[in-house]
Amino acid sequence: MRFTFHTEIPGHTPEEVFDWHERPGAFERLTPPWAEVEVLQRSGGIKDGGTVSLRLHRGPTSFRWDLRHRDYEYGRQFRDEQVSGPLKSWVHTHTFMPSAEGGTIARDEIVLEPPLGPAGAALGPAFIKGELERLFQFRYQRLFTDLARHRSFAGQKRLSVAITGASGLVGANLRHFLTTAGHEVISLVRDSRRLDEGSVFWNPSGGVIDEKGLMRVDAVVHLAGEPIAPKRWTDERRRAIKQSRVRGTELIARTLATMKNGPKVLISASATGFYGDRGSDTLTESDSSGRGFLAEVCRAWEGATAPAERAGIRVVKLRAGIVLSQKGGALGQMLLPFKMGLGGRLGSGKQYMSWIDLDDLVGLIHHALYDESLRGPLNATAPSPVTNSTFTSTLGRVLGRPTVIPVPGFAVRAAFGDLGKEALLWGQRALPQKATDAGFDFFYESVEDSLRFQLGRMEG
Repeated sequence: MRFTFHTEIPGHTPEEVFDWHERPGAFERLTPPWAEVEVLQRSGGIKDGGTVSLRLHRGPTSFRWDLRHRDYEYGRQFRDEQVSGPLKSWVHTHTFMPSAEGGTIARDEIVLEPPLGPAGAALGPAFIKGELERLFQFRYQRLFTDLARHRSFAGQKRLSVAITGASGLVGANLRHFLTTAGHEVISLVRDSRRLDEGSVFWNPSGGVIDEKGLMRVDAVVHLAGEPIAPKRWTDERRRAIKQSRVRGTELIARTLATMKNGPKVLISASATGFYGDRGSDTLTESDSSGRGFLAEVCRAWEGATAPAERAGIRVVKLRAGIVLSQKGGALGQMLLPFKMGLGGRLGSGKQYMSWIDLDDLVGLIHHALYDESLRGPLNATAPSPVTNSTFTSTLGRVLGRPTVIPVPGFAVRAAFGDLGKEALLWGQRALPQKATDAGFDFFYESVEDSLRFQLGRMEG
């Protein structure tokens, strides 16, 4: 079987697009969120003889896939072929050619033979073509948007960025996004056994951080914190949630404040929960905090950055909305019941959901690293918040499933307690005023466009 796909990438030469593919993180950025893929080992990059070994998970089963690169021609092409794995054979040729308008035509040709026997017979050409089309729609879209983001600051120096929570949903995507642009990423890790050249040690509960390891860093992006869900909020859980955010933030802020010639920028996570339950009121960064446990946590979380601010470090407090990605977060937890046709609005459905596409959040953090006009609170939300009822019906439409089974508010409170009340039944209609004023472009202003991209259900 032979399949060919292509796209045009305006404004970028074949050499620029090829360079992106050669840098660390390219494979991870091109892997869609619905694919459960684990990189076991790799060496040699995409040059001839380079290898990569993967573990692919499909439902309850998994299999190993070993690939080898060959036919490398800088700026033009490279190939990967199966050495061993689930298929009888696989050869994927990546080609990059100049377009008439000065951009690049990226072309992917795949020649494969499915496995023998009943399993192979089930993988007909129509099924394989459909899955590959879904894959390459996602890959081309992300390649286009990542290159566009990188181009915005192409004339600026490459940065060294330290990230806490670098293995989480946002942190991992930010890490790979930055390395494909040529930036250096340093992960702050709590397990000393995981230390390598690209990491430094910290232990927020013990008040320990490797200050020397941060000396070569230009900026710190602090994303780590105890998840607020899915466990009920006992007194112990409340303490853990709050302390995990405040202690880590205080440690970083105090450390940066005492360093000479240390990082000049601190981007520290917060959340739109800062505003409490505000009904349909539109909220910008200048609005006051609200009531509730999450608002209390966010106030303390943001307040813990004060030592860095007093020391003259530019601090950005990232008030993130609901991050949309199939890979995790709220959307990842919603998918199973919605796919089963059991999804429905929560409570009245009138509560607003301030959301943001994962790729736009990564892009906004990147923008904030460079844009010196951004400091203080920054709403990391799409320009078009929607009600829970609208979100529910949109997700059902994208999945092709009914959404006619509402969950009463009393049932949410009975199942989740205060967690359900504040995280599911309360809402905020937060607008990204500062991001818009700073000229940041959201690629996903519509919640339906974001869901279609993240779920691999793009039209056309």
